[in-house]
Amino acid sequence: MTEFVLVGGWFTGTHVWEATAAELTAAGAGAHAVALTGLDGPREDGTDLETHVADVLAVLDSIGADGRDVVLVGHDYGIHPAVAAADRRPGRVARIVHLDAGLPQDGVPALAAVPDQALRAELAGRAAGDGGVLAPPAHDEWRRWGSTDGLSDAALDRLTALAAPQPLGTLLQPLRLTGAAAALPSTAVLCTRNGVGIALVQAQVDFGDPALQALADPRVTFFELPTGHWPMLSCPADLARVLLRAAAGEGHRLTPAGTAEPPAHLRPFLLDVPERPRERTGRVDLYPADAGEPRPAVLFVHGGPVPADARPTPRDWPALTGYARYAAGEGVVAAVLDHRLHDVSDYPRAAEDVAAAVDTVRADPRVDADRIALWFFSGGGLLAADWLQAPPPWLRCLAATYPILAPLPNWGLPEGRFRPVEAVARAGALPVVLTRVGRESPEIAATVEEFRTAAGRHGADIELIDVPDARHAFETLDRDEAAREAVRHAMRSVLARLRS
Repeated sequence: MTEFVLVGGWFTGTHVWEATAAELTAAGAGAHAVALTGLDGPREDGTDLETHVADVLAVLDSIGADGRDVVLVGHDYGIHPAVAAADRRPGRVARIVHLDAGLPQDGVPALAAVPDQALRAELAGRAAGDGGVLAPPAHDEWRRWGSTDGLSDAALDRLTALAAPQPLGTLLQPLRLTGAAAALPSTAVLCTRNGVGIALVQAQVDFGDPALQALADPRVTFFELPTGHWPMLSCPADLARVLLRAAAGEGHRLTPAGTAEPPAHLRPFLLDVPERPRERTGRVDLYPADAGEPRPAVLFVHGGPVPADARPTPRDWPALTGYARYAAGEGVVAAVLDHRLHDVSDYPRAAEDVAAAVDTVRADPRVDADRIALWFFSGGGLLAADWLQAPPPWLRCLAATYPILAPLPNWGLPEGRFRPVEAVARAGALPVVLTRVGRESPEIAATVEEFRTAAGRHGADIELIDVPDARHAFETLDRDEAAREAVRHAMRSVLARLRS
């Protein structure tokens, strides 16, 4: 028989596990929800991460060691005391399940996993032992902590009513690990409505980030649930089935980087475009046009986040070099930027890189500084907000291809910036060429639809190019004529606006 030890997340007590635990026990398994000090029952002074590790260890030690497998499940914050407990009792744990949770690291406090970046910065200066607490979210504030997709009104009401203040020591005290837990089998259950799915994790592994290569270990499995951040409340039966399958060693396994065909971002561009001269200056690669007089220019802005150690870097990816060579062959100056969007917290720095690249391109004597287009891809779409918010007169067109146009639920970006859905209200007459793929993830597709709705409400000039059967990053994944024509169509539209 499998025994499941269930460790809750921010502000939540054992009540969140009631339905899931009932499903597990009905299937013949054991289920033990851990009562975390200060979150279940009276608050105690001095509660910190070590207090919660001790709470988990007490439950682990209470389960007999008579051959029963123990699966330790940690939801968001709960993964920190769960992994620490497994690190101290590796012989008692058969598997660790990261339920919509990150990868805790030795020496890093749980504060680093708080999704709200502004709140994280505010709390960073507090002391772990000051005895303070973080007030639980109000009814309409839970989205700051994760997607509430799938939660009924009654479930959200109960979550709010029973929420407890989070002791600051649990967030601020550094996690201490010996490395013993790293050798245990593990499973990640990804709640896709919260913004992350298996394909995205595989892409991050494919980028070559050394810190993520352990995710492709065969002992690591993955499941997806099409729900928000609280699956134990939104779909407890589905969650229980996934946990039982995880305990049996089932699940999707990632492909290690470099062991199969080239990853999506390194496959050939779908159009056959000739090589072009390229000049590298700092973070910008410039592809000059064959012309004596200054020509219009288009700056291509890649998506992300892309790990800092990814090689090659985006300006050498076939899709971006393909677009740049295509544009230069059509008589405009093309530029590709390597911006520093390595984490969702890096959007301000990446925006600075885009602005600096624009200055570099406009200052080149071969460029007509009054005729510039910006072309954003994927996660780079959020960087379009600054330019939509206050379009300069020299910006003749803004293009966005399979973009993310509103922050995903678990990104925690500060209010007021990097929200094209809101910025389009001030776009005025700026033409926007938007390429939408039909086989997009529902989470990203929802941001595109929000943008289109807002653009229509404010009378923005949007040209929509639909590619119904194409995927995200289709330029290196889909080689059919419809995909090729979509790229040609988008290029014609951007160049027409640059030349008008």
